[in-house]
Amino acid sequence: MTLSISVQQADFNMADEYASLSTNVSCGAVVIFTGLVRELANSTLKAMTLEHYPGMTERALEDIAKQAQQRWQLGGVRIIHRVGTLLPNEQIVFVGVTSPHRVAAFEAAQFIMDYLKNTAPFWKKEHTTEQEYWVAAKASDQAAIKRW
Repeated sequence: MTLSISVQQADFNMADEYASLSTNVSCGAVVIFTGLVRELANSTLKAMTLEHYPGMTERALEDIAKQAQQRWQLGGVRIIHRVGTLLPNEQIVFVGVTSPHRVAAFEAAQFIMDYLKNTAPFWKKEHTTEQEYWVAAKASDQAAIKRW
């Protein structure tokens, strides 16, 4: 399995990432998830700042990908997570998974995102028109990880 992890400020190009993932002829499935900075339900989001602990965060993402590899037959995993200040609708995360079969690729991508949301050491601050605050873990994310 090929594995590639990036924690970066720069944006990424989905077409380039797909092209890189889809070179393994033994894999018939490529599943890609891209997360965007989204508006908030009850206030106006001006920006979001993501911080991480360099080295620790990359190791945590690699551990998540390796756990996925132990559960499913995968050809490749690519994880990109952006840090720094991002504006609404900017790309924030990319998870790409290849596998010989689609079910494994879909499940592995969901597993990676659920674990990333719950265990990867990122700190997120939301800047709204009214205030700035650090975001706490969401119950829905914590519930999602329990299915694995």
